[in-house]
Amino acid sequence: MTPSSSPTTIEDTGTTAVTQKAESRASLTRRSLLGGAAALPWLATAGETFAQTLPQTPAQLSDAALRQRAFDIRTATARSNLAIPIPPHPDNGDEQRYPNRIGSDSRGLPHNARGEVDLNAYSVLTAAYDSGDPDAFERIPLGGTRKFLNPIGSFAVSLVGPDVTQFAIPPAPALASTARASEAIELYWQSLLRDVPLSEYRDDTSHPLIRAAVDELNKVTDFNGPKVGGRVTPQTLFRGNAWYVDRADTSGRSGRWVTPPGVTDGPVVSQFLLRDAPFSTQFISARIRAYQPIDFLTEYDEWLRVQNGQPAARPVQFESANRFIATGRDLAVYAHLAPSLSWSAAQLLATPAFPPNPSYGGLFPANVATTNLSNPYRNSKTQAGGASSFAQPYFQWLIAQGTPRAIRAAYFQKFRYHRTLRPEAYAGLIHHRIASNVRDYPVHESVLGSAALARSREKFGSHLLSHVYPEGAPIHSSYPSGASIIGAVGATLLKAFFDESLVIPSPLQADPNDPTRTIAYAGTPLTVGGELNKLALNYGTGRSWAGIHWRSDVAAALSLGEDIAIGLLRDERATFRESFAGFSFTKFDGTKITI
Repeated sequence: MTPSSSPTTIEDTGTTAVTQKAESRASLTRRSLLGGAAALPWLATAGETFAQTLPQTPAQLSDAALRQRAFDIRTATARSNLAIPIPPHPDNGDEQRYPNRIGSDSRGLPHNARGEVDLNAYSVLTAAYDSGDPDAFERIPLGGTRKFLNPIGSFAVSLVGPDVTQFAIPPAPALASTARASEAIELYWQSLLRDVPLSEYRDDTSHPLIRAAVDELNKVTDFNGPKVGGRVTPQTLFRGNAWYVDRADTSGRSGRWVTPPGVTDGPVVSQFLLRDAPFSTQFISARIRAYQPIDFLTEYDEWLRVQNGQPAARPVQFESANRFIATGRDLAVYAHLAPSLSWSAAQLLATPAFPPNPSYGGLFPANVATTNLSNPYRNSKTQAGGASSFAQPYFQWLIAQGTPRAIRAAYFQKFRYHRTLRPEAYAGLIHHRIASNVRDYPVHESVLGSAALARSREKFGSHLLSHVYPEGAPIHSSYPSGASIIGAVGATLLKAFFDESLVIPSPLQADPNDPTRTIAYAGTPLTVGGELNKLALNYGTGRSWAGIHWRSDVAAALSLGEDIAIGLLRDERATFRESFAGFSFTKFDGTKITI
């Protein structure tokens, strides 16, 4: 689908900050804290507006008054968050549809020779997910030595913002659906193209494989990647987008796909991943320790080991020299571990550039104000923002707070509701449909007859999906993407802190002939906001380049992470003493919001 057109403006009309005048009162309404129905899709049914009046602010603040104010704000925000209803959490029905659980994630449990899970083990696993009992998790029978990744953590409560139960995403595409088939075809093309320079992904490219991928994805049904004029192009190929719950559908089952502003402009890789990040008097290099072009999980024995949670049979091999992100494989390597991508971007935006030393410094010189236009210190005659609020230490603290809250929300969806099949397991179903003629595996015919699958079989010697990571995916389900929600919450917070309209000076891209260096990019102007959107999606789509995530995993996590950040910002706004009009920024769907 095409990017959303004619962005609208969402204004938060409530007042959450205590005014500076002694005689005033601040009304802390649910609308002011939560931003109304437009901010959280299910808020339209929230019922009567809750209002909590804060105490009068005295001319001379006493310690007791400040203590009382802290208590009143904590109480008001908690009550306001409590008033948000729990939305529907529909799943795609695959767990109930297939008694042998072939449509659900079961990796890490014992499996038979065909890769089907031991049903007793699966029952123990889901009983633990449903109960939230720590002892129940200790009774899960493992198929190997790999452990499940932090499922009990998703039951932790958050003291800031709404609870994890109050966020919603659409159900993942079903196993037998055309939407899932289209995402599988895309992943097979990504595996074939992961060593082609990213600089080739432009509309005037002559690369034959890129052209072949574009042609096939334009023919498949229900492909939801970014398009121009209703068609996939080389410039939009494999770039990410967002998937929002459709507010008009009270069942929560439908969603709307949008392309965030800026993500299809210019190079695939965000400018924030191509610059050394300043850190006090040091810097953190943007070059990565890249992997050699070795692919994993294409041999059946190796694939089955991974399904059972056994250690990877082979290690990665590293390139001799560190390099900038130049290929899809490089982007996958960057996303393999948990990079501090938002931290680095914040350092680049907040630190002045130093022309005498181009290897150290930020993007903009000291005379350019990079903070958001709503920052109260931009126009103060006597004060500057500091560690307590509205400056770099505060921003970094809030990003650090947002990350675990976002992961809790993503894991809550993964473990409690969706339990969605990973691409590596779906590829196992393809293998058995073709190699063993297992007819009851409901893989859509469009995948089985695709050019992507045929080319992959020719290149790798099997119908299994090749992976960049020798261990495959983490031991938890696919939907939504945890990596993507980290990127989404960080990018949303950074757009609230910094001026997203600024144009990035002297944009770069990796040199395709020598990726240890960069070359200039000349083309569409790139903005801070667009490159932050791209940064969030680079982290998620990097995992798709690796073979471990579907497009829908990334897209749903983007909107979910945005909602987490919005809830966090609302509660934070209520704490400020500054005269503050609110956090203003552009959402991933192109709409404007002021919190």
